Formats: sequence, structure tokens, C-alpha cells
Amino acid sequence: MSTFQAPKGTYDLIPPRSATFLAVRDAISTPLRNSGYGYIETPGFENVELFSRGVGESTDIVTKEMYTLTTKGNDHLALRPEGTASVLRAALQANLHKQGNLPVKLWYSGSYYRYERQQAGRYRHFSQVGAEASGAEDPALDAELIILADQAYRSLGLRNFRILLNSLGDKECRPVYREALQGFLRGLDLDEETLRRAEINPLRVLDDKRESVQKQLVGAPLLGDYLCDACKAYHEEVRALVTAAGVEFEDDAKLVRGLDYYTRTTFEFVHGGLGSQSAVGGGGRYDGLSEMIGGPALPSVGWALGVDRTVLALEAEGIELDLPAVTSVFAVAIGEEARRTLFGKVTELRREGISADFSFGGKGLKGAMKDANRSGARLAVVAGERDLAEGVVQLKDMESGEQQAVAVDALLDAVRAKLA
Repeated sequence: MSTFQAPKGTYDLIPPRSATFLAVRDAISTPLRNSGYGYIETPGFENVELFSRGVGESTDIVTKEMYTLTTKGNDHLALRPEGTASVLRAALQANLHKQGNLPVKLWYSGSYYRYERQQAGRYRHFSQVGAEASGAEDPALDAELIILADQAYRSLGLRNFRILLNSLGDKECRPVYREALQGFLRGLDLDEETLRRAEINPLRVLDDKRESVQKQLVGAPLLGDYLCDACKAYHEEVRALVTAAGVEFEDDAKLVRGLDYYTRTTFEFVHGGLGSQSAVGGGGRYDGLSEMIGGPALPSVGWALGVDRTVLALEAEGIELDLPAVTSVFAVAIGEEARRTLFGKVTELRREGISADFSFGGKGLKGAMKDANRSGARLAVVAGERDLAEGVVQLKDMESGEQQAVAVDALLDAVRAKLA
């Protein structure tokens, strides 16, 4: 056993399970790539203030969960705990919003880091695929992102997930609600830290998962009762567009997201097979975030879907993805001349886009054929000195056991015919 192990709360992705993670990332990103979203990649660490300003000083992410460090140059950095602030920062820095093609539509994939209590579905290092659209205040854009996430999940075969939808209002109507909610919260029996959070951002208290807190929130004012006419109309249009697309959702008047930057549309994808950590993804509109981090007014909307949690959801539903074989052809060479010949043929197959592997290490026929079986290859190419003297190799179908002699120069065509 190695002296070193992965840090607590993290995991290693190793074959064959890693293939499922890659397939999930591809499935989530495919609808985005087909809808005008361009790929963006940002550094794994950013200035601490990017997150304290954007994500919010009152959030658990900023107060408890960020991994921070101070460099030799005295720069204060944080490993990124989420993707939205980084992506918007990068878009603003590159002046993508000034190129005349709004909204700026971007998607990303990467690892994120939060110091959280380890439990099923919650890690200190986790993977997400996200999408952000900036520069347009349009309910159709909100609806588009909800529909694309639904499409991604359904393409994986997931069915037991629910979409929760709500509106958080805007700078016109939310202050009135905020005051009403704070008045309600001050009358509850809450601990000092929760009361402090209620004074900074009372909506965060609604997101508290503790049963002792949730019991006291019965009868709390609902934001939907305080929405201004503009926010009501906006939300109804989002609902209508999502409904017209045939995507089912549930209105959840108590749904809030854990980050301070959200406004108006907010949504969450939850799955019943994940226990207490039921959210597999979520997002919403964040019209004020650009200004929070020093940019111009740039209305935006986006989401992030957890790759780890999506894999757990697949496992909960017993779904096994139809993954392509890692290896289609496995070459087994007996003798030095055969090794050189078949190694060249493996290289030729790979150049033609056929996945092929080779029996390395000079194993005998029995050991090499075991490797061929373990590889999952559909075909095995076997050759020894006698075969080469006759100008042929043996092409074996690993499923049926059928074997035939094929001219060395005709191997590529024979393999193509068998794999067709």
C-alpha cells in the first residue's frame, strides 16, 4: 500500500468508473455546445475578494468552506469554491461583452473545492459542468438553460429527478420582503450565529437544513407574496416557456440558493435517490454580480450541475451507460519479429481511428490472451513466426471464438469489416 493517500473528503477517478464520469460530462455539455455556448476554462484559484464579494460574506462558502492561501508575494488567493464568479470575471477581463454579440454564452467543466463535512454526495473536491449566459435580461434565456439541463439529464436516462422553481425578486421588491422576513426571524429562538446571518442576508436562513430551524420557519413570509409586477410577469413568462417545451417543474416558494448573487429566477434539480444531499444541480439569474465584482451592469443567468452527484443519481436508478469499448483490437505477438510487425499494425489501426492495444512485457501466449480478455476487445490479432512466414496473422472474434487467417496487408480492411 502506498504511504500517501488522497486527502480526506476527496477521491481519485480511476478506470473503469472514470469512463462514466467522462460520459456524464459529455452528456451535460452536448446540449450546450449545440446551443451556441463556447467553452471557457479559468484558473483553479482566484483572488479571495472575487468570492467574498460575489458569493457573499454571509455564506457558509466564504465564512467556513473556502480553502485560502497567502503567496510569497502576499497575494491572498482561494481555491475556487464555485464557477460562476470566475467565469464572469474572465469574460469581463477579456471584454467579451463588448464584442457586440450578446448574450455571451459560455460553458465550463472543472474541479471545485470546499472544506465541508464529508458525507455521501458531498466532497471537499468535486466536479461540475456549468453554463453562464451574460448580457441579456430575457426570460427565454432562463427557460433555455432549464430546458438544456433537463435535456442533458434525460439523455443519460435519468427520470427520478425533479425541477424546483422560484423567483427571488429584484432590487425593487426584495428589500421589502427582506425587512418582513428579518422581523419574523427576530422573534424565533435561533442561535447567535444564525441571528447574525439573518441580519446580513435573511434569505440564507431559509436555506438552513437543520430541523430545529426549519420547524420554526413554518409561517414565515413568502417572497412570492412580495414580488413586484415586473418580477411576477418575468417569472410567469419563464414558467410558460418551460411548460411549452414539455419540461415539468414544481413551484417551490421556499427555494433559495446558497449564494448571495441570485435574483429573480432560481431553480434546483433534486433526486430522491441521494438521501439528504438531494440536489444534483441548480442555478438562476444573477443580474447584479457583474457590478459586485467591479464590472458594468450585465444581467446574467446560469447553472452548475454536479458530475459526482449525477453519477450517484445514475447508480441510484440502476442505470448503466452504454459506454464505447476502451479497446476494439488487442494484438498478441509471439516472438521478436511478430512483436515488431504487430506493433506496426497497432500503430496503423490507431491512426485510422480504431482503438487498439498491444501485449507489452514479452508475455507468453496464455498470459497475453488473458490480457486480451481483460481489455474487453472485440477482436484479437495473434501472430507467431510461422504465421508471418506464411504472410498472415490470426484474427479472432473474442465474442464468438471464431478465428481466421488474414493476410498481413489486408488486416486493416478485415478489422473494419468485423467492427462495422
